[in-house]
Amino acid sequence: MLTVIEQVLSADEVAHFRQRLRAARWVDGRATAGTRAVAVKQNLQVEREDPVGRELGQALLARLGRLPLFVSASLAERIWPPVFNAYRDGGHYGLHSDAALMLLPGAERSLRSDLSATLFLSSPEEYEGGELEIETSFGAQAVKLAAGDMVLYPSSSLHRVTPVTAGERVCAITWIQSAVADASARALLFDLDQGIQALSVGRPADDPAIDRLVHVYQNLLRRWATP
Repeated sequence: MLTVIEQVLSADEVAHFRQRLRAARWVDGRATAGTRAVAVKQNLQVEREDPVGRELGQALLARLGRLPLFVSASLAERIWPPVFNAYRDGGHYGLHSDAALMLLPGAERSLRSDLSATLFLSSPEEYEGGELEIETSFGAQAVKLAAGDMVLYPSSSLHRVTPVTAGERVCAITWIQSAVADASARALLFDLDQGIQALSVGRPADDPAIDRLVHVYQNLLRRWATP
């Protein structure tokens, strides 16, 4: 399931992030690639311990926690500290899959990557190429969103970033461990939650029909959530 979340950041917030990122320490992105991915990765990333990157990453995490659509779609239990990257001068990331388990920085526990997220910080008009192509059961889906918009997609999918042939593509990426590991169960819960929210509009807060649907949602979540 691919989920687009629009306006995670406003235009002013995007401009602030871009301005702050100019002062960050950028390094070769291959430093964090796996043994196979390193051969197909050509980009820049903000160094993991850079204070600017950490500040902006924390601000982004706080924003995601307040977005109902993100919470509903991800049921996030753990989130990797966001990574800021840039592609220019032919930069690309060939077809690859994300690591299933990632050791959280500064922690002695791992994150299971259920969902990957890309937040676009460059407008589509600022660069050529640079589409995020995600392989799905319906074929490859090309994603190139407005600045401030985010796409959530399964970490288990093969995906790539096509070469940026002009301009610069700046994004933030992160990975999420969901409380519900099974993707099909998580999709059903998302559809049910969205339906409940739509049906709740204009109804009394104590509507018994809505209460029963919430009851079903919570019991399904209880059944499918990992301890």
